[in-house]
This record gives sequence, structure tokens and C-alpha cells, in this order.
Amino acid sequence: MVSGLALASLGAFGFWPASQVMTYGAFLAALFAIAAGCSLLETSASPYVISLGPEETSTRRLNLAQAFNPLGTNIGVLIASTLILPKLDTPVNLADVSPETERAIRAEQLRAVTGPYIGLGVLLAIILVIIFVQKAPPTAVVEDDAARPASPLATLWRSKRYRYGVIAQFFDVAAQVCCWTYIIQYTQQALNGSLQLGSQMLQISLIVFLIARFLMTAVIARIRATKVMAVLGAIAVGLCIYASLRPDITGVIAIISASFCLSLMFPTIYGVALSGLGDATKFGAAGLVMAIVGGAIMPMVQGRVMDATSASTSFIVPAACFAMVTAYAIYDLRAPTQTATAAAASDTASGTASASTVSGRKAQS
Repeated sequence: MVSGLALASLGAFGFWPASQVMTYGAFLAALFAIAAGCSLLETSASPYVISLGPEETSTRRLNLAQAFNPLGTNIGVLIASTLILPKLDTPVNLADVSPETERAIRAEQLRAVTGPYIGLGVLLAIILVIIFVQKAPPTAVVEDDAARPASPLATLWRSKRYRYGVIAQFFDVAAQVCCWTYIIQYTQQALNGSLQLGSQMLQISLIVFLIARFLMTAVIARIRATKVMAVLGAIAVGLCIYASLRPDITGVIAIISASFCLSLMFPTIYGVALSGLGDATKFGAAGLVMAIVGGAIMPMVQGRVMDATSASTSFIVPAACFAMVTAYAIYDLRAPTQTATAAAASDTASGTASASTVSGRKAQS
């Protein structure tokens, strides 16, 4: 986590020299550093949250921790709309100005962008120092070397719950990005609305997502998380199908409501897929993080469908994605629990050991 925070903070601070150089490559390098740091954080922080307590409540802890993600998203949108966009809103015809004036205009615009990123770098650095000086409690139970697999990849491959979880995470992120990307075009078709109205619908979706994250954390304290996810997944499928058939105000409400269903899915899939992996948990977390590539692939598929048909019809794509997530929830409900599997393995091992002891005593007699 310290490495991720350091890299992300370094990337944020990198916006200042990039604004002085004023080249695309410099900004791209700074953004790459931020993205790399965030990837390290995602890979390390979530398994750390899982390991902070009993495995039975790991999914609930992860839901609570990730409930703050949409809060940060909304704050980021607010900062961009209040501190950055107003300073970039004045149209300027750069073709009619001298090179010196053009450079001055670009420098002024870059200062508007650089300031918030410098503030982000300072905040990340403060969090880094706080985590660094704190002594982390031991979280992992050291196992006997003989009981460990030859490779973490072997553990991951043997776990169907993990393998299917990576697939489910692919389609979960795909559904999330599809709904939030194309709600703007859907609003334009359904309500003859503007881009501004579509953006407002997106903002409402993010707020619904934020509220639902905290609400679902309380719900899964009483009801098994994958049982709730199966219900929400089925509802989300129905909402997307309804929106594709009824491009009107009720369809817009249906798409916004799908964000409520999305709230539980990412952390629940994450926690369920990593349960019982032991030392392979960090490697498994990396695979689940890489599964977010679904958010880059499936929106292109929906875009192709939209170009061939309409914005409303294209919501069949996220409906199919939600169906895959629902199927994973049903699989987890029907599959044996990790505790039961571990107990069975323990009983088998004990039985084998007892049989070996009896055989040894008979041989001595």
C-alpha cells in the first residue's frame, strides 16, 4: 500500500513539471504513474481489508471499505466542475493569436488543472505517512510449508470460485461502465434531452450508487451477500430489458435504479472469489483487478449495437452482463462453502493419519 500511495503521489506531483514542459508525453507519464499507483493500492488494500478479521465477515468489511469509493468519485466530479471546468469554459480561437499569446493561454489553462492534482498529491503523501508510521497487526496465519502448494497459481486454478469470480468481475465492471457511459445517450433519445440533462442523470446514478453501498453493507450483515447479489442481479437484468423496450422517463429511472443493484457487486465478488486462498490471496487480487478490462471491452460492444440499432436497444448488452453476475451468485450459493470444504479436507487428513497409525501398530505387533 505504501508503494502504491508513493507512486500515485509522485504522479500527482508530476503535473507541475508537466505543466512547465507543456508536452503531451509529460502529462501522460504523470497519469500513468497515478494509474500504476492506484493499481497497486487496489491489489494490496482489498486483500488487507479481507485479512483484518474473520473470513466469515470479510465480504462485509470489503463492502464497507469500498462504500467510500463512490464518495470519492462524487467529490472528484464536484472538484472538476467547480475548480477546473469553469476556468476552461471560455472559448478561444488559437488560430488568431500569436505563439506567445497561445502559450500564455495554454499555461493558464494548465495551471487550472495542475492545482487540484498538487492538492491530491499532498493528500496522498499525508495518508502514506500515516500508514507508514502505524505498526500493522499480523494478519496472515503462517501455514506449515508442507501444506502449501508448489505455486500460488496452482491454488488459483484449482479454485472454481476464484476462476468464475474473475469472469463475473469482468462482466460486473462491464455492466457498470456500460450503464454509466450510455445513460447520457439514452436520455437524449428517451427525453429528447441535452448532454447536460444526461450528465445530471449520471450524477443521480452515482449518488444512488453511493447511498446503496452503505445500505447494502447493513443488509448483508443479516443476509448472505451472494443471496442478495443474486436478487439484485436478476432485478438489474429486468431493469435493463425494460429500459431497452421503453425509452421514456420510466426507462431512465430503470437505468438509474440499476446503479442501486451495482452497489453490492464488485466488493462481494472480490471477497467471495478470494475466500480460502491463503497465501495466494494477493496473486488472486491481481487477477480480479485485471478483470476490470471488461469496462473497456463491453462498452465498445454496446457502442456497436447502439450504432446499428438505437441507444435503448443497446442496453441488452449490460442486461447480458448482469445475467453473468447473477449466474456467479447462484453458483456460490449452490457450491460448498469454504468452511465445509476445509472441514472435509481436515477429516480426510485425520482419517488418513489414523489409518496410518493403526497400520503401523499392526506392523509392529
